[in-house]
Amino acid sequence: MSHHSTLAVTQLKHLIYYHLDNESPDNANFLAARLNAIDPRNPDSSHLLALTNYRLRRYKTAYDCSQKSGASGRHLGCAYVLALACQELGKHNEGIAALEKARSLWQGRNHWGKHTESSTRHTPDAAAVNTLLGKLWRGHGDSRRAGDCYIEAHKSNPFAWEVFQGLCAEIDISSSFRMTPELASAISSASASASNQEIVDDEALPIAPSSTNAISNLHTLTPTNDPFNPVKPGGDIVAQAQNNFLLPRMKSKSIFGNNVQKPTSQPSWDTPTANVTSGDEDIEMGGIQQETATTEEPPAAPTRRSRTALQRLGLDAGKDSQKARAATVRSHAKPSAEAIDADDTTNAAANRRTQHKRTISGHSAQIPDAETITSAPRRSNRLFSQITGSKTTSRLPAESNSLTAAKRDEVKKAKATGTKGRGPAQVGRVVSGNRKIMPPNPGEVKDTRAPSRNSAAPPVATQKQALESTLGVEMASTESLLATFRSLGAAYYLLSRYQVLSAIDAFKALPSAHRESPWVLAQLGKAYYEAAEYASAEVCFAKILKLEPTRIEDMEVYSTVLWQLKKPVQLAFLAHNLRDLDFNSPQTWCTVGNAFSLSREHEQAIACFKRATQVDPEFSYAWTLMGHELLTNEEFDAALASFRKGVGSERRGFGAWYGLGKCYERMGKWDEAQRHYRIAFGINPSNPVLAVCIGVILEKLRHPKAALIQYSHALSLAPNSALARFKKARVLMSLRLYEDALVELEVLKSLAPEEANVFFLLGKCFKGLGRRADSVRTFTTALNLDAKASQYIKEAMEALDDSDDDDMDDD
Repeated sequence: MSHHSTLAVTQLKHLIYYHLDNESPDNANFLAARLNAIDPRNPDSSHLLALTNYRLRRYKTAYDCSQKSGASGRHLGCAYVLALACQELGKHNEGIAALEKARSLWQGRNHWGKHTESSTRHTPDAAAVNTLLGKLWRGHGDSRRAGDCYIEAHKSNPFAWEVFQGLCAEIDISSSFRMTPELASAISSASASASNQEIVDDEALPIAPSSTNAISNLHTLTPTNDPFNPVKPGGDIVAQAQNNFLLPRMKSKSIFGNNVQKPTSQPSWDTPTANVTSGDEDIEMGGIQQETATTEEPPAAPTRRSRTALQRLGLDAGKDSQKARAATVRSHAKPSAEAIDADDTTNAAANRRTQHKRTISGHSAQIPDAETITSAPRRSNRLFSQITGSKTTSRLPAESNSLTAAKRDEVKKAKATGTKGRGPAQVGRVVSGNRKIMPPNPGEVKDTRAPSRNSAAPPVATQKQALESTLGVEMASTESLLATFRSLGAAYYLLSRYQVLSAIDAFKALPSAHRESPWVLAQLGKAYYEAAEYASAEVCFAKILKLEPTRIEDMEVYSTVLWQLKKPVQLAFLAHNLRDLDFNSPQTWCTVGNAFSLSREHEQAIACFKRATQVDPEFSYAWTLMGHELLTNEEFDAALASFRKGVGSERRGFGAWYGLGKCYERMGKWDEAQRHYRIAFGINPSNPVLAVCIGVILEKLRHPKAALIQYSHALSLAPNSALARFKKARVLMSLRLYEDALVELEVLKSLAPEEANVFFLLGKCFKGLGRRADSVRTFTTALNLDAKASQYIKEAMEALDDSDDDDMDDD
């Protein structure tokens, strides 16, 4: 491949990721096709082409594009896209095999902290692959292996909510959403990586201040700003904004006459780039890398210029400028603060030996006190500091202030000794700022200047403390987030186990910010629905539509709630609203089907439910609703097929198991009905209706005592269940326990005061107790409540004198 083709491949990859990140799969797919044409043998090209096709829901094309490199496990991206396509196409075994062959490429990988606003990963880590493997094994029908994959994914990333939903039927909630060793290791690695990146940015990448001040600040003559080593954030700022500079670009000589080579001739001496600082801060001059400083020699010393008028007056600006420039160069060669102090001390000693200053009378000038130097500098000294900008001059006041009285005496004594031994020619200048600097004292601060970025590395202990502090904050934040997920997970776990009363309390105990969110309200509404508290469920779903009027999810449950409450107007309004929002969603068609069912148009309802199953064949709720409509039309074979489809889509959907039991009951197959009812009751042991159904089958099988146990259990689950109490009273009367039956019937009369069957059964109970007058009175009440059943009631009244051995009326 030519050089131009290589560059084109790189650019195309960048463009493809750009369009994928900006939700433009059509553009990404077109560019991926161009990339695959240029570089067809590269598996990266196949991966991007397959990925873009998968985003466009072209699953078969994605399967074909990724099969070559994905089926063999050579490329993780291809294997993952192949497995995704296999999941959509129902080829679960092939997807599992591809991911297993690529196990060495994803096992142990964790992308925690690597998905940010500025970075992302387009290949999955172990948590994502294990999640997909769990789905594939579940689609294949192996729940045990699916659970193992979900557990591994949950260990790597507890925040994968979909994994928790797949595990909540079998997982131990007490061990969920905890800080696992895998997660702690990932957080530590991410925190250390971020800290190292910050250190690299601070020490090796200084950047000029942002905005327009960056260019002007390059020419501000300060000790921390060098116009001849320009800052280059991704390029030479001087070259980028050359026309905006007030001074032309220097080629051989600086404005002070120093012979400095161009930055391009010695790139290692340029100031490296760094993070952008504020426009008000000075740019600290960064040093070169340590290994560069040991292998390269500093630039040659600048040539000495002829003496000027300022030099003849005692203001040696040229030499001091050279000294300031040399100090800048030495800061590159000796980045440590100790080296800088040593150089400053050596220079001060050299100046003391070579320079002198005499007064008009010819006597040697005396060194004034430190307070005098600090409080009242000479005018010539101020002029000199403005011209040269010497670091020594800028640092001297701070050092002078730190001198004690004893130190000042030592300074005077040392100066006097030097004067006696060497004569007036060796006296240091007082006015020009070339003062003597004492050797550094270990007990005092050596340098009051702010150190350059690379002058001295921060202490290891400080870096370690900063890293530990950052890691502690990350851990605390993660623990807080895990606690929130733990509360949500506990409530959802209770609902998934159909412990609806406990689930309701758990959802209500959540903080208001979460409790009033649409998702939590939907779960609370479903919990009320399972508890047969339809009015409370309606309130929750109505609040959801106020918060999120365009919500589609869970609206099929809301439609069933309205069906149970017999509210056709609200149900029709909901159906029209969902049809306008999403015409091709299964929730919409389920709602429309419930609306037709409530108006007793069963054929239309069956057509709507069938359409919902065509839109989403895995939507178990639609299969269940269609089965009940078919059962109403007594189409038992079609109803059984529909319920079986629902069981196949959701193994823990107790509604489909209940439908199968009801079908077999209507067909007179008591044993099959009991088996399916018990399976449904095992899934949802808190449902009293299922317990009553099992009791009815036991009555059919001539096991009244076992049926009585089931009815009593149903009443313990729902004390206000009129159906369970009525069935229990019937069994007690069949066992000739009239006193117990009378107690149940009296309670039932208060629960259903207008139910004719209650008074009819109460009349028979009075007959068994020998209370003929009470029996006639209750039979008369039943006759008044239900005139259609007058024939049966009159027959019972005529048989008051008959024996009690007659069979109970099943109706």
